[in-house]
Amino acid sequence: MHHFRCYLTFLKYLCSRLRIMSLPRVSRFALPLQVAAVCFRRVNSHVEFLLVNTNGGSKWTFPKGAPEPRLSHSQAAQREAKEEAGAVGIIEPRHFHIYVHSKGVFWQAGGVQEYVVKAFLMEVRQTRTPEEDHRNPTWFDAEKARVILAKGREVKYAHELQAVIDRALEHLGVARMAAAR
Repeated sequence: MHHFRCYLTFLKYLCSRLRIMSLPRVSRFALPLQVAAVCFRRVNSHVEFLLVNTNGGSKWTFPKGAPEPRLSHSQAAQREAKEEAGAVGIIEPRHFHIYVHSKGVFWQAGGVQEYVVKAFLMEVRQTRTPEEDHRNPTWFDAEKARVILAKGREVKYAHELQAVIDRALEHLGVARMAAAR
């Protein structure tokens, strides 16, 4: 009888573990994921970043989008760089930074949606005409990129994007200009 009780206890334990394991790994309250290609090129002793206009055209951002099940996150970011910026190059397989980004405005239908974005560094070797119209891919030095990424954004999201530039420079081993923020 003792072995039977132990067996039942073990089965109950297994069932409880299976229920836990079958639950989704992401909470329904978690933010959706996007992937971004932080496109850069080295020009003499400094780095320039390739930014694109947002879909509305009023702000600048990194090429980014939703990951695809058939692609790794870095491959999906590389795809976004090609589609939105016409950028072709070498992307790092691991993200170097994670940031929070928003789309929409609170006074319009749908409101504001926040996303968690995995940022991947991509050294651009060549640019072509982007697949998406009205993206206006443009190169900016680091300081100008920090300023233009912040323009028209809430402070919270402006700081998030500026931190991407700062982390990219750190990762690339480039000293940031001593200009005041």
